Amino acid sequence: MSDTDARLQDIEHKISYQELLLENLNEALTDQQRQLNALSQQISQLHQLVKAPHAQIKRPEEETPPPHY
Repeated sequence: MSDTDARLQDIEHKISYQELLLENLNEALTDQQRQLNALSQQISQLHQLVKAPHAQIKRPEEETPPPHY
């Protein structure tokens, strides 16, 4: 095997490793984006619950007194 063949084989090996690494990074980035989208949606839903005028938390004057009063 000549020096040129060895160098070419080394370059091909490095390129294939970089392609695999790029695919793995792309998958990780895609997963993170899915998680960010889900978390953003959850935050939006929580924000709507808190902002809602008919939230489940009543004002103190609207609460019925506890039984020991």
